[in-house]
Amino acid sequence: MNAPPPTAALLSADRAARQREVVAALAPLLPAHALLWTPEETIPYECDGLTAYRQQPLVVALPETEKQVSAVLAACHRLAVPVVARGAGTGLSGGAMPHAMGVTLSLAKFNKIVQIDKLARTATVQCGVRNLAISEAAAPLGLYYAPDPSSQIACTIGGNVAENSGGVHCLKYGLTLHNVLRVRGYTAEGEAVEFGSTAPDTPGLDLLSVVVGSEGMLAVITEVTVKLTPKPQLARCIMASFDDVRKAGDAVAAVIAAGIIPAGLEMMDKPMTAAVEDFVHAGYDLDAAAILLCESDGTPEEVAEEIDRMLGVLTGCGANRIEVSKDERQRLKFWSGRKNAFPASGRISPDYMCMDSTIPRKRLADILLAIAGMEAKYGLKCCNVFHAGDGNLHPLILFDAADPDQLHRCELFGADILETSVAMGGTVTGEHGVGVEKLSSMCVQFSPAERSRMEGLKHAFDPAGGLNPGKVIPTLQRCAEYGKMHVRKGLLPFPELERF
Repeated sequence: MNAPPPTAALLSADRAARQREVVAALAPLLPAHALLWTPEETIPYECDGLTAYRQQPLVVALPETEKQVSAVLAACHRLAVPVVARGAGTGLSGGAMPHAMGVTLSLAKFNKIVQIDKLARTATVQCGVRNLAISEAAAPLGLYYAPDPSSQIACTIGGNVAENSGGVHCLKYGLTLHNVLRVRGYTAEGEAVEFGSTAPDTPGLDLLSVVVGSEGMLAVITEVTVKLTPKPQLARCIMASFDDVRKAGDAVAAVIAAGIIPAGLEMMDKPMTAAVEDFVHAGYDLDAAAILLCESDGTPEEVAEEIDRMLGVLTGCGANRIEVSKDERQRLKFWSGRKNAFPASGRISPDYMCMDSTIPRKRLADILLAIAGMEAKYGLKCCNVFHAGDGNLHPLILFDAADPDQLHRCELFGADILETSVAMGGTVTGEHGVGVEKLSSMCVQFSPAERSRMEGLKHAFDPAGGLNPGKVIPTLQRCAEYGKMHVRKGLLPFPELERF
């Protein structure tokens, strides 16, 4: 006869006992103020930027030195306690959502710029340094850090490495992976490890590209060396309006087909431009079905030639209104709307869920039209803003999390977008990561054999599976459940995470 399931009281008692054990093990390793475990202290860590899913951690550790990071990891490994590394908490896929029986390892205090090398054009920084702070520190040398996520005023370089973040200028200058030379961190056992090198080549296996984008599953990052890029002499931005989304999508493909690689090529649909214009007054055309922001940078001569070429392509594709920034102030004004798309959406809706898929550029109009149909299907509105140049979509589904039915429909809507993106030849994520948000959608894109290889890589770095468990790679059981609750059948695709 099967034993009855444990009661809530028993589970609570088990959690309390485990918490006492973990606190006792970590207290000798950290200053008293760097160890949190009461509900009042840990509730700020219950989620990242994906606020729809929350879980208070067992304990929060805030180490101040690498020695403390190593000691905490070694203690947690010895106790078989899961560890979830956390930076600024700006992630949008639930990658930093705590484990109910685990330790959240906050690296917020690792916020020092170690060195800026003007001759080598590199910056070595601790993982908690803000993205924008790198460019601010390098500015007097005429240099900057090119990847610029919209959250760059708050997001940290460690989180950027974990998610392989991009930004509006990633089309020309690349994602985080293309701008990182070296990563230092610690394994699940607390052993120091380095990936990459400041030298032209890396001795031994080059595993840098494995760690970048690994979402805290392979190692805990503490220090990063990045490339710095010379600031361009001039930058100008075109704002082009289109009366049809297909014309705008075709214009994106035509710009790239013409051999032009703009510094930035972004697209927003009508609902999104209305939201941001009301917020920042960037001068957007509110009558347009879609607008494109196309930027050129370089020498004045290079910019002039590229702007002329892009104007010819955009006009030929049916742009019915075109404006070119006259000075730096106007250029920044054009970009202010794009950079504030997320907070602008927050002003018009109690909650929003930002999706993150990629599709071939030639399918931009197709996915926008498909999303319009999904709005009617799920009874929710969606604003669209994305890195059009590389096909990275950011649909923002508007809903009220206080209404369980709206959250349910929002989850279905998001899963449908991801599944449709895969069907169009794309992927379920571009730069926000998988986290917990896209676990079920990974079942759509990757075969059991492919997921098994991912598990094998995870096991090679973390045999006990203690780093950020239950994220990114769905289990065979979860995929089987998803097959039964397929989004096309209108059923919930997000069962609870399995326990560690």
